[in-house]
Amino acid sequence: MWLQGDLRALHGFSTRSGGRSLGPFTGLNLDDREDDPEIVAENRRSALSQLGFQGPLARLHQLHSAAVCLARPGLQRGDALVSAERGLGLVIATADCYPVLLEDCRAGVIAAVHAGWRGTLAGVVPAALAAMGRLGAAPDSISALVGPGISAERYPVGPEVASAFSGAGLGRYLLRCGGGVHLDLRGAISEQLLAGGVRRDRVLHLRRCTTSELFYSYRRDHGKTGRMWAVIAQ
Repeated sequence: MWLQGDLRALHGFSTRSGGRSLGPFTGLNLDDREDDPEIVAENRRSALSQLGFQGPLARLHQLHSAAVCLARPGLQRGDALVSAERGLGLVIATADCYPVLLEDCRAGVIAAVHAGWRGTLAGVVPAALAAMGRLGAAPDSISALVGPGISAERYPVGPEVASAFSGAGLGRYLLRCGGGVHLDLRGAISEQLLAGGVRRDRVLHLRRCTTSELFYSYRRDHGKTGRMWAVIAQ
């Protein structure tokens, strides 16, 4: 139900394995905008119990922006959450965009970032690193874990996206593949983490593509799908 990496903080990336949702949301859907809210609530309770977290949650109405919120329990608007508060869980919802979990154990600061192509171009990763710095984190003490997202091999993009990445100096992450152009979004996110001062040996990846059947995928499922959660708490 949860995938984890090499972070000290309690964390996890949910899959669609388990859960009670049906139809296009079959499995452990954690998003209640289109699915049955009662079923989603039970999915959330079950998933968080398995993760071992029962505290308050900070969540986002995600905008595909570079907006960073100082986390508080409940729902805020933005695409990254930062916190130095113990016992508060930070939540990002995804279904192809990349979730990025960040921690500075020495400073006691964590962050959760929703990085799609728009947010990456807008600078949501650098903005989250800067917000962590304002809470006392140091870039070379931060560990980053990039969770499941759509791989370059499965991510063809059109001229608008390709032009935007080229114009932002990220054209090297546009790959020729099968006669089209594909985007290596994970590579662009990694570059932004390194440019923000995170040490290369502390930029970690799960290297899992969300178009596999283990995950929900907005692109694979043509926009009608569930959502996974990425959670971090200290």
